Amino acid sequence: MVQERQQSTVPAGCCKMTTGQEQKRPEKDGRIAELEAGAEDLTPNLDRGVLKIVKKAGTDGETPMIGDKVFVHYTGTLPDGRKFDSSKDRNEQFVFDLGKGQVLKAWDLGVGSMKKGEICQLICKPNYAYGAAGSPPEVPSNATLLFEIELIDFKGEDLTDCEDGGIIRRIKKKGQGYSTPNEGATVEVYVEGRCNGALFDRREVRIVVGEGEDQDIPIGVDRGLEKMQKGEHCILHLKPKYGFGDLGKPGFNIPPKAELDYEVLLKNFEKAKESWQMDTREKLEQAAIVKEKGTSYFKHGKYKQAQIQYRKIVVWLHQEHCRREEDSQSAKALVLAAHLNVAMCYLKLNEYPKAVESCDKALEIDRVNEKALYRRGEARLCINEFDLAKADFQRVLQVNPENKAAKAQLIVCQKRMKEHHEKNKKIYANMFQKFADRDLKGRNGKSSREKESVIFKEEEKDSPEEKKPREAA
Repeated sequence: MVQERQQSTVPAGCCKMTTGQEQKRPEKDGRIAELEAGAEDLTPNLDRGVLKIVKKAGTDGETPMIGDKVFVHYTGTLPDGRKFDSSKDRNEQFVFDLGKGQVLKAWDLGVGSMKKGEICQLICKPNYAYGAAGSPPEVPSNATLLFEIELIDFKGEDLTDCEDGGIIRRIKKKGQGYSTPNEGATVEVYVEGRCNGALFDRREVRIVVGEGEDQDIPIGVDRGLEKMQKGEHCILHLKPKYGFGDLGKPGFNIPPKAELDYEVLLKNFEKAKESWQMDTREKLEQAAIVKEKGTSYFKHGKYKQAQIQYRKIVVWLHQEHCRREEDSQSAKALVLAAHLNVAMCYLKLNEYPKAVESCDKALEIDRVNEKALYRRGEARLCINEFDLAKADFQRVLQVNPENKAAKAQLIVCQKRMKEHHEKNKKIYANMFQKFADRDLKGRNGKSSREKESVIFKEEEKDSPEEKKPREAA
């Protein structure tokens, strides 16, 4: 029941609302009063505006949190029993984000109290439903509504850009306002880190967003902080690539490739300056600083953290209009280096298509850049784009005939192309043989194996005297 609800289907046989001089039905009858008597009040101020009766207990002790995506089935009826809407009639689950104002107030309260598999009935007073406006023609003004709701499933909010489930947030307490920290913001947080339920970190810490690793805060928490409001209290579930990765964290006794849970309270923050708040000289100075930070992260194998620093340079300077030619050249060189370094990070992270994109951006600035061509060739070779990789390495040699690495990669290219060709040959040969066997079977009605079995069966019909010479042979 989304507040800005699309027109619902009114099932055949349901009566329409009475209007004008037609007889009005009572909003509340004895059945509703009886239900209310034994119902649980879910409202914060206990005004009995949303009452709940559990019809079937859930199978799990956990309830949805703010921001969770919930999956439900429901049926809505008026006090006189007439049905005005049902997801079951449409044979389609209803999905919404809890606590985000996407549904009636009664639903955020009611569904938020449910456990997976639970079926309940909600009695919703007008001020928690459609109020004086109603939802014509199905729901009249100031109507009390009854909903039977089944909570099928729920899951936390995915905070990753690629939605790979690497950072899942579940909000225990909403924050204040709408402002959130940006990259480079200074934040004051309280964190508790757990691995397989065991507490390994608990402290208040002041960090710079994007540089949490300096204080043993994983990058997944950094990314989560950018989505939080002041005062928000949430739980972040981190997959290994957003936690401490393949190396783990010996200081916390975290093994390699471990999943982590962080409970985070954002106590305060101060935003970093945005690009439009800095002049050209300040951008150039800050770009030089973050480039050094990125290089330090890269040398220590912290490639995601390095990328964060390099990307700042691009954000600050890629469209900067410098008055001085000297500044313009410096900005261009810094942006080019940033793209090249981001590409190198992607290569280390085995994200080869993204490495190609970064090299393309570098080549837009300098179309004969030796590093960009070579790194793009490396990335293309890793995704079996042999012809394109070969062309890149050849262009490297046109720029610098003495590049020994490019010469070696050309040999690797030729070898990989040959291996790939031979592999495909075998695959297609086996495929064609299967097609041929199938066609032969279709023409003869029996496969050679089936024919063989028939022969054996026919031999069994022979007399013992006829069988002996064959056995001797």
